[in-house]
Amino acid sequence: MAFITADHRHADHQSFGQRLAAAFTRFMERQSRQEEIARLEAKTDAQLAAMGLTRDGIVRHVFRDRFYL
Repeated sequence: MAFITADHRHADHQSFGQRLAAAFTRFMERQSRQEEIARLEAKTDAQLAAMGLTRDGIVRHVFRDRFYL
């Protein structure tokens, strides 16, 4: 008779708690960026121009540390 066990707690696998914490962190980062986008979209074109931004560049500006567009 053979017994087979599966241990899913290897170092290269994250625990459920770690995955949940990572998902929560990503959610909070997205939320804060959405608020920044809304704050910039509420500015006038003149205010954006003074910051060196255009309306089309708001999202690119907010996510500039994540994506190179």
